[in-house]
Amino acid sequence: MKNARLQSVISQIKRLCRKRKIDGDQPNEKLQWKLHICSENNFPTAAGLASSAAGYACLVYALSKLYGVEGDISKIARLGSGSACRSIHGGFVIWNKGDAEDGEDSSTEQIAPETHWPELRVLILVVSDQTKHTASTVGMQTSVETSDLLHQRLQGVPKRIERIKKAILRKDFHSFAEITMKDSNQLHAVCLDTYPPISYLTDTSHHIMQLVHAINQDNSSNMVAYSFDAGPNAFLFMQEKDVPTVLDILHYFYPNSDPHFIRGIHVPGKHDTHVDYTAFSDIKVIPRALKFIIHTKPGPGPSVQESDNGLLTKDGLPK
Repeated sequence: MKNARLQSVISQIKRLCRKRKIDGDQPNEKLQWKLHICSENNFPTAAGLASSAAGYACLVYALSKLYGVEGDISKIARLGSGSACRSIHGGFVIWNKGDAEDGEDSSTEQIAPETHWPELRVLILVVSDQTKHTASTVGMQTSVETSDLLHQRLQGVPKRIERIKKAILRKDFHSFAEITMKDSNQLHAVCLDTYPPISYLTDTSHHIMQLVHAINQDNSSNMVAYSFDAGPNAFLFMQEKDVPTVLDILHYFYPNSDPHFIRGIHVPGKHDTHVDYTAFSDIKVIPRALKFIIHTKPGPGPSVQESDNGLLTKDGLPK
């Protein structure tokens, strides 16, 4: 096993298991077992869609159940991927930075469970499912070393966090959308300010941003919000009632005949929507600009599934 982050996660989980033995628990014979790990995503990997956060959160949770480790496992999850510490929890989660320079005392806090805002929906627009040219960790390290704008950005983080928390707790979508889009824009401004510059966004990404602002302007209020992680793929946030309208607009500007173009949560086939496309006359139609769209919503953290849903056979081999 050559992956250093994976080795670190496994060794830390085993260390906590051994500590239980020292504290009086019975020896865990499973510590002597060899591990066969099988992981599968239903969305692109290493493409700016937080696949590493999802994968490491599930792995650490599964290992904690295997070895009987209890308590806060988010600190172990972040050894694999920083954002994985948030993915351990469900719903809306903040990663508090703590006071120590090395971040050792940083911790996660759930702002609200996934049931808090049941009307909130997310459309993930997959522009590219290829591995991104600059890994998130490498990109952030370079930004820390070279970007002056990053240090200015950090000064405004505490106030911005309080504003987004308030918007979430009040289910104030208009404010939520504005804060989300501005934060995304600032993140990618930092990427461009990095030396050498990092450009995760593509022409299609910028086209999506232009379209979202046109939708909101036509609506005279924020109906949709975009956010881009370290990749060209867009996360579009909206309320459940607006999903059919937004999907109609996306179908119009990014036509695609693939019968599996829309994936995830089912959207009723028939709905009464009427869009006046004269309001979008400055925006070009780009056929097949999107590979597919995933319709989803805020969900819970990792959970144990029935054995029939497992990825391995009883012999420990992939199915």
